[in-house]
Amino acid sequence: MVFLPLKDDNPLRVIPFQYATLMLIAINVLVFIWQDSLPEAELVNVAMSGGLVPSVFLGDARLPAHFTDLPTEVTLLSYMFLHGDWWHLIGNMLFLWVFGDNVEDAMGFFRFLFFYLFCGVVAGLAHTFAHPVSEGPLIGASGAIGGVVGAYLVLYPRVKMWVLAFARIPLKIPAYLMVGAWLAFQIFSVLVQVESDTAWWAHLGGFAAGVVLVFIFRRPGHPLLAGGSHH
Repeated sequence: MVFLPLKDDNPLRVIPFQYATLMLIAINVLVFIWQDSLPEAELVNVAMSGGLVPSVFLGDARLPAHFTDLPTEVTLLSYMFLHGDWWHLIGNMLFLWVFGDNVEDAMGFFRFLFFYLFCGVVAGLAHTFAHPVSEGPLIGASGAIGGVVGAYLVLYPRVKMWVLAFARIPLKIPAYLMVGAWLAFQIFSVLVQVESDTAWWAHLGGFAAGVVLVFIFRRPGHPLLAGGSHH
């Protein structure tokens, strides 16, 4: 990751506190603490059963009988609350904490929650159709968070934020540079087919959903393309 977001100069304007963002973070953390307490065999069951497995979702394959068989529609939601390890969780929750509060401010509690889940569903579908024969589970909140990042870019591109460049150099840069670098990294990784466990298409699908859906979910009259100062 080129830039890791740390903090933005973007005060809340409407809501007193980012309760929906904090609730999503708490759910993710509690689910992971539960995952972390499980024995290895049960951990695999949770990932395979609650994760989104493209070939199973599309009906071309079935999970082996010893796995819990959740309805495939449920896995479109459940996958985004599971994580592979502490670093996977912490990285995602940092992005959600930095970007989520102001997007929630622009939408309100319930709209933001629905927006988040909607982006996560689109991200899951993007991954599924990009890898239709995959038998590995997609897990993690990063597709939904990609939607939050996309919405933030539309709402607050000129806000200044502190980032950690190359995991070591603190810099203060406009949000559009931070998000632009993040987006370029996702696109580059897809184009050169970087071999990793990262679901690049889920990130891009969630981001695209966020860019479009923010126009529907924002409060009427909430400004677009804003800077960080009060209006």
